[in-house]
Amino acid sequence: MYRSPVNPPPADTAPRPPRRRIHTRARLLAAASELFLSVGFARTSIEDVCAAAGYTRGAFYSNFGSKEDLLLALFDDQAGQRLAELAELAAACESLAPRERARRLVEALLRVEPAETGWILLFLEFRLVAARSPALAEQVAAHDRAVAAALAGVLERNLPELVPPGASAGQAAAVVLAAREGLLARTAAGGAAAEELLAATAAVLSGLPGR
Repeated sequence: MYRSPVNPPPADTAPRPPRRRIHTRARLLAAASELFLSVGFARTSIEDVCAAAGYTRGAFYSNFGSKEDLLLALFDDQAGQRLAELAELAAACESLAPRERARRLVEALLRVEPAETGWILLFLEFRLVAARSPALAEQVAAHDRAVAAALAGVLERNLPELVPPGASAGQAAAVVLAAREGLLARTAAGGAAAEELLAATAAVLSGLPGR
């Protein structure tokens, strides 16, 4: 069953997989990342991933239940990296005025870097696939909940000004993530219009009255 590493179990209860299995999993993830980004989710098969990583289907299924589980694990890794970067940036901007600090951090969260474009398109493709499968849609929803919970923790610790009165950090995180995904879908091609929409979205979200 899919379990998001964005919100792992406590360290003292989490089982530690053998080092060889960690290496195998890492190679499968790396191979899948390259294939998914180059040809897309639908056109990549488990056999393709195994061949690129140099493993058998048995090795694949000892680490992942399906191709969908593999892709969700990649999305978890990407989300974890982005949240870590946001927390570091929040710490670096502590000396700024609250409104300016909020604006910079919201823009950093929303901005699409060139290296992210492929991931955005891949996630949008996957959402369309999941929309046609109730079971897969629930897996995606579980991923969304885990990422939102992790972002809520960042907001509570580093960006309380982005949590409006009457709302919880979890609700604020869900809105920010939904805004980010919608924004990325409309700005992946870049250009002046993308910059204008990014600036408008950042201004609205960072201008929410803080507590």
